[in-house]
Amino acid sequence: MLDKLTTEKRNGKTMNLDLMSVKEILETMNKEDQTVPQSVAGEIQEIEKAVNKAISSFRKGGRLIYLGAGTSGRLGVLDAVECVPTFGSLPEMVQGFIAGGMKAFTKAVEGAEDDEALGAEDLKAISVNENDTVIGIAASGRTPYVIGALKHARSKGAATVSLTCNKNSEISKYAEIAIEVETGPEVLTGSTRLKAGTAQKLVLNMISTASMIGIGKVYKNLMVDVQSTNKKLVERSKRIIMQAAETDYDTAAKYYEKAQRNVKAAIIMILLNCSYEEAAQKLDESNGFIRKTK
Repeated sequence: MLDKLTTEKRNGKTMNLDLMSVKEILETMNKEDQTVPQSVAGEIQEIEKAVNKAISSFRKGGRLIYLGAGTSGRLGVLDAVECVPTFGSLPEMVQGFIAGGMKAFTKAVEGAEDDEALGAEDLKAISVNENDTVIGIAASGRTPYVIGALKHARSKGAATVSLTCNKNSEISKYAEIAIEVETGPEVLTGSTRLKAGTAQKLVLNMISTASMIGIGKVYKNLMVDVQSTNKKLVERSKRIIMQAAETDYDTAAKYYEKAQRNVKAAIIMILLNCSYEEAAQKLDESNGFIRKTK
């Protein structure tokens, strides 16, 4: 079956890869990488559907769940982990699973991706349900671990999405939404951590970011739910308040503390000239959307 996958085919432009100079290798890789965003653009309609499913899940108190093996799994875990500091989301809101468990993040667990049951077991462990959106990620589009997860998710009524880099992939048969970004043969034959991995990361970034925007975690183009967990993020929080409320640094810093380091509340306190308690109430009434506060 591998010879039918475009991700496994040999790239005619790199048949003499081992004879190229370092500069030639880099230039070739760069040219190949430039084709990835165009391939992603062809799947915007399906990506939009996935985002709408995730937004719906969040509004119902559900979760966005990624599953994959190898690079695909690692990219899902990475995107999920980054949502917490960027958007102030709870860790369980966006979750990533990799075949073989978290130990497989840094060291391959042989055979884990070939076991359908493991995918189902990972979802059973978190009681996946009809409020959730599950995205199965596999560059090849045929990973049994992902198929098992999607089968189980469907049986529980969850929204299901496939993300693959081959058309008419096997995993797409088990998903109601199929995102198939065909990135073509890799510079290094079969090394899907390259173009395929780049495409997957682009799509996952799009899904999580657009979904968080859709539930009010962004004002204008500012990450107003950022968590101030280190000195850099404390300063970023103050700058966000400055930019959103169009005020000076000292005022932003003062309201940042008055708002108990809640960036959104600080912005509303300045814009609407109200107390922290009033700002908190307005945020609650507007479901977290700054633009909808009055």
